[in-house]
Amino acid sequence: MFKSGRFIAAQLEDLRDDQVQPNGVDLTLEAVFEQTSAGRIGRDGKTVGEREPIDAEDGWYRLPPGGYVVRYAETVRIPEDHVGFLLPRSSLLRNSCMLDTAVWDAGYEGRGEGLLEVHHEIELEAGARIAQLVLADAAHSGTYEGDYQGEHVA
Repeated sequence: MFKSGRFIAAQLEDLRDDQVQPNGVDLTLEAVFEQTSAGRIGRDGKTVGEREPIDAEDGWYRLPPGGYVVRYAETVRIPEDHVGFLLPRSSLLRNSCMLDTAVWDAGYEGRGEGLLEVHHEIELEAGARIAQLVLADAAHSGTYEGDYQGEHVA
């Protein structure tokens, strides 16, 4: 069963009222990066390619078509007995953009990242709501202890 937006909001900090939705919580844009070198994913490990931050002009990212890595501003904590899914806000889709994300396992904590596919030029303001986090009950053993645990958390 999926949890309410209020339940999810209780797992996060420093949210604006407009981020809490009936069925989830909106995550906002903190930063945009362009990958500049190849990554590598093998059976025994992975390497993330180098990235360069894209500067926001007057608080706005002006992005031509291409692929970008976006970082969310909120620190997410997925409670035990739950799994997190992050979906793009429909405003992105209506502007020819797609946000590709992955499952967030129970116990994950961090400020995650996603792949923003831009198919038509767009301007995104820093702090804009770009994704919606939903949580569902999940039966599993153990919690997340992977490489990205605590990512981008000071």
